Amino acid sequence: MTTPSASHESLLLTLTGRDHPGIASRLTGLLADAGAVLLDIEQVVVRGQLTLCLLVRVPEGRGVLQELHSAAQALGVSLESRAVGEPGPQAVTSPSRHVVTVVGRSLGARELHAVTECLARHEANIERIHRLSDVEPGSFEIHLALPASKEPEELQRSLLELAMATSAFDVALQRESLYRRAKRLVVMDMDSTLIRIEVIDELARAHGVGEQVSRITERAMHGEMDYDESLRQRVALLKGLDARVLHELAARLPLTEGAETLIRVLKRLGYRTAIISGGFSVAAEALRARLGIDYAHSNLLEEADGKLTGRTLGAIVNARRKAELLEDIARAEGILLDQVIAVGDGANDLLMLERAGLGIAFRAKPKLRQAADTSISAGGLDTILYFLGLTARELREVGE
Repeated sequence: MTTPSASHESLLLTLTGRDHPGIASRLTGLLADAGAVLLDIEQVVVRGQLTLCLLVRVPEGRGVLQELHSAAQALGVSLESRAVGEPGPQAVTSPSRHVVTVVGRSLGARELHAVTECLARHEANIERIHRLSDVEPGSFEIHLALPASKEPEELQRSLLELAMATSAFDVALQRESLYRRAKRLVVMDMDSTLIRIEVIDELARAHGVGEQVSRITERAMHGEMDYDESLRQRVALLKGLDARVLHELAARLPLTEGAETLIRVLKRLGYRTAIISGGFSVAAEALRARLGIDYAHSNLLEEADGKLTGRTLGAIVNARRKAELLEDIARAEGILLDQVIAVGDGANDLLMLERAGLGIAFRAKPKLRQAADTSISAGGLDTILYFLGLTARELREVGE
């Protein structure tokens, strides 16, 4: 047992043992009676095992330490105490605080070691680790302080590279701020994001022009053709297709894993949701009605006499238009861009992801993953809910 040697020193009290009601009440009562000043407190319980830390300043000569140790013994817990000095003057450049969210099917010591080793290389100091899942450790939040001399972008790149290399978990680094916990709008691409297919590929196969459409797509991906021209050429190949094929496909679109859970929870929590897609409006509107999504913007295929004409109507929803539509929706809803999440898988989603407070590359090509704030490759769309800081218990409550 240690006593403070001078009035400017404080005591750090650490209690460990089996958790049960009344421990904090008894000890804080003794501290209150002694006129102690509470400077800090933190408690965690893991499988019924308590760790409670209190930083206090106790008036000299009151002898409260002996009372605290006697009370701890009677409560069946261990108490350690040590004197700690007062913190010095705050540095001119304070560390920046961030939260790392790790989500996987099952996270073990190997995965946690890989993440914490990455943090150590960037001199990030872990302040708290909190499990979001309930039974198995499938999701963690790691709260950390990053030295002012270190760039968060460098740590973010390292974490994303780690996740891509292992394929065992997804990881997000976000600045710990009000906006991390106050997102209000989630905007999603449709094809290969909200649904598992590319609608234009399915239509092309049904019309017997699948290979031709794929070749045009490949040329556009290699930068040999801009998006607008590639869309015009692909749509032109659909000329004469029975429009019934499009409408039947739209009625049975296969949702991506976790999509229904994501939208249901977001709606329950009052979020606004939107589809902004370079795909086709018949499909986007079908999803909007099916899932209760608030907005849907996409390309309109022209129909005449029950057939597709091979043309689109109105402005093409390309990369620039996607970003503009995101801003328009946020403005109409009175939502700051920092409160927006954008999710997409393709190069034409990049500008949209850059405009959002959190841009997520979903099962995307490496180029988009490297440019986005974070990526999801191991899990489904409901992984986003953990990035919002929600726990498994809270998700169950919302789902009830």
